[in-house]
Amino acid sequence: MSPRGWAAFAAMSLIWGVPYLFIKVAIDDGVSPVFLSFARVAMAAALLLVLARRAGVLGQLRGRWAWIWAYAVIEITLPFPLIAAGEQYVSSSLTAILIASVPLIVAVLAIRFDAAERATGLRLLGLVIGFVGVIVLVGIDVAGNTDELLGTALILLASCGYAAAPMILKRKFGDVDARASMGATLLLATALLAIPAAFTAPSEVPTGEALASIVILGLICTALALVIFSFLIVEVGPGRALVITYINPVVAVVLGVLILGESLGPGAIAGLLLILAGSWLSTDGRLPPGLRRPVVATP
Repeated sequence: MSPRGWAAFAAMSLIWGVPYLFIKVAIDDGVSPVFLSFARVAMAAALLLVLARRAGVLGQLRGRWAWIWAYAVIEITLPFPLIAAGEQYVSSSLTAILIASVPLIVAVLAIRFDAAERATGLRLLGLVIGFVGVIVLVGIDVAGNTDELLGTALILLASCGYAAAPMILKRKFGDVDARASMGATLLLATALLAIPAAFTAPSEVPTGEALASIVILGLICTALALVIFSFLIVEVGPGRALVITYINPVVAVVLGVLILGESLGPGAIAGLLLILAGSWLSTDGRLPPGLRRPVVATP
């Protein structure tokens, strides 16, 4: 794997570990889930479309708009507000642990839609272990609390979108510059979120912390992250690109505990370990192909 590939993998492992913290900050400061999603998406769309236009790559989108619409809905328009809404009821740490189930959902969807990603043998065992982890987490730490159950359901539903969307990207946008495909995707998501966002806009200017969170979410956790993630999917496939979810929840949990003062119950700890173990096995129990190639010394 090239140095750029290593850098992309490391960057995504960190970048997508921090959004849950900033989502929680903005939501707790009174920004609605839909408006938060609209603001970050609109900001990211503007940046990427400017870059795509300057690079002259927007023409690559011809004939692909139906799939761009589909990707915009499945990857952005539904998951972003669902996760933000879920974080009204659960901690940022728990949110990240639940999102770690995405590779497991990829393996389930692959049974029908992607033969290359289907789980057999150890991968199938990993699928079972991972879902046991979700059940343990929900059964121990969430069961009996209606609000937390609702938040958990919303986040798991968003995870289904995160699992399905990369399959579209792999098949339909592998030869398209990510600045163009992601910019167009975010533009359509902005249009879809605009009306509901207008009805849920804050009645007063959000706090400085909330505004800073929106900017970071838009420019780094959305615009930059989607471009890097597109590169990873094309490079190693959706299932293995999502190996970043081994590291994301750890980053999110550390930030949640250190900055927000969150705590983990026994179910969250056990669930995290089982989900990560299951995800690891369901992606062949190894790193992506490029990451596991031995380094050959050159004279």
